[in-house]
This record gives sequence, structure tokens and C-alpha cells, in this order.
Amino acid sequence: MTESLIRFTDVNFIYAKTHGGEGLAALKDVNLEIFQGEFVAVLGHNGSGKSTLAKHVNALLTPTSGQVIVAGLNTADQEKVWEIRQKVGMVFQNPDNQLVATTVEEDVAFGPENLGVPSPEIQSRVTASLETVGMLSYRLHSPHQLSGGQKQRVAIAGVISMLPKCIVLDEPTAMLDPDGRGEVMSTIHSLNKEKGITVLHITHHMDEVIGADRVMVMDEGRIVLQGTPREVFSQVELLRSLHLDVPQVTDLAERLRHRGHEIPLGTLTVNEMVMHLCQSD
Repeated sequence: MTESLIRFTDVNFIYAKTHGGEGLAALKDVNLEIFQGEFVAVLGHNGSGKSTLAKHVNALLTPTSGQVIVAGLNTADQEKVWEIRQKVGMVFQNPDNQLVATTVEEDVAFGPENLGVPSPEIQSRVTASLETVGMLSYRLHSPHQLSGGQKQRVAIAGVISMLPKCIVLDEPTAMLDPDGRGEVMSTIHSLNKEKGITVLHITHHMDEVIGADRVMVMDEGRIVLQGTPREVFSQVELLRSLHLDVPQVTDLAERLRHRGHEIPLGTLTVNEMVMHLCQSD
């Protein structure tokens, strides 16, 4: 069996209270494995623990109990943290927080420079990374003059210039308009399918997880449901009980079923809906 790239074993995490009292248990008995090349999406309402989970993958946080192993390295081992963060890159909600230079190419070069990569190799990585995210023609632009979607793609380029095995994206489209969301999601899927980079995508947009290999749903610090997108979105009532929506097409399919139409559970895309409706006629 293939060795997992990321493994959580009985992980609990408690945020300490600043003024006494009990801390907040943000992760509770989390067990999961993510394999090289997978695209895994994590859903959950605010406070469910999904961002805390994400921060454990590259040792921004370490477990109160249990362990997280990344590429064979224990995140609790302080001597391995730098190596872990080279293997796992993170992209956050606000791209402005990750843009540090005056031009796009300088920004993308920042990570490799800090790793001590030789200059010719840095230039090669910058070019390849910007090409991958479709931003090569903007290499001399100021990153702060770009659109939100373009900024986020530059932030992603800065991460992939460090040649990570995995990219963790913590609600990277939350501050973007629909066009920007589309640009970023297209980039993420391309990295996964064409470059083989493992993706852990934290989101609250249901439509963004349809193309994932696996979906995990979190509630109150626990993983309460996981499976393929079709399996997860077949559980419409459970998802709603967890204060989550379902993709628009899945919601429409549910409404049509209640009106007597034979639409299968877990219908995810417009094309599937059209096919089922044509067959029912």
C-alpha cells in the first residue's frame, strides 16, 4: 500500500485561554491520511476546526496530544519544522498578507532565495511558476496593482517556486469575486492534475469541491463525514443539519425529487442534471 504523505493520529488541539478557565478544544480525536497526488477538500461552518486542521499540516500549530506526520517527519520535532515547511506550502485567505516585494517576479523569488537556492535556479523556478499560474506576462508588474484573483495566483506561484509536495489552501477564494474564484480554482486543479501536487483545500464554497478526489466535513473539531463528492453530497439532510449548503445543482435535484422526478442522489453538475431530466422524459 502507498505510504501516506500526511497522517493525523488521534490528534487533539486545545487553544489556551488567556484569562484562566478551560481552553477551547478545536480538534478532537482526528485521524486521517492524505496520499501523494490527492485533491482533498475540507468543509465546515465557521469554528468547525478546518483552519486549525490546515495549520497542523505545516507545523504552524502542533497537537496538544496525538501526532501529525508529514512525509515521514513529525511536526512536533522542532528540528524538522523548516524541512516540513519546504514540503508543505500554505496559501491563505488574504493574498495581500503573502505579497512582500515590489514586483511579481521578486515576490515569487522570495521563498527560493530564503532557501539558499542558486540565482540561475531561482530565475528558472520563477519563470516556470509564473507560467504555471498564467501570470508570466505580469512578472514586472507591482503585485499590489493586480486584481484579487491575480494576486492569489501570484501567491500560489510563490509557494510552488519552493517545489512543495503539498499545497494547503485555507479559504483562498473567500475574498474574491466569481471571476477571481474561477481563476484560482482552475490554477489549483491544474497544479494537482498536471504537476501531481497534493492539494488540501479548505473552503466554504460547495461548488469548489465538486472536482475533489475526496471531501471531509468537519463539525466541532471532528471529521463527521468523508467520501467522494457524490457520496458526501448525497447526504443532503445531514449537511443541512451541520449548517452547510449543497451545490446548487444538488439542491435543485433534491427539490425535483420531492416533486416526484427520478433524479439520482448526489447529482453534482449541470450536464448530469440535463441528462437525468432528458431520460425521465
